[in-house]
Amino acid sequence: MAKCPKCGTEVKTAKKTWKMAGRPDKTGKRMQLEIGLYECSKCGNVFREVLSKSKI
Repeated sequence: MAKCPKCGTEVKTAKKTWKMAGRPDKTGKRMQLEIGLYECSKCGNVFREVLSKSKI
């Protein structure tokens, strides 16, 4: 569940999800991020939210 940053409505399902490699930390290890793209049903705002993080 993601919350719309504009109006605060809870959005249940993501329109799209994908995985990407994030920037390396101080030790040089990268994080794999799973990102979801959401569209608010109330105000129509489209926003992204990180669903999970894991070191790779």
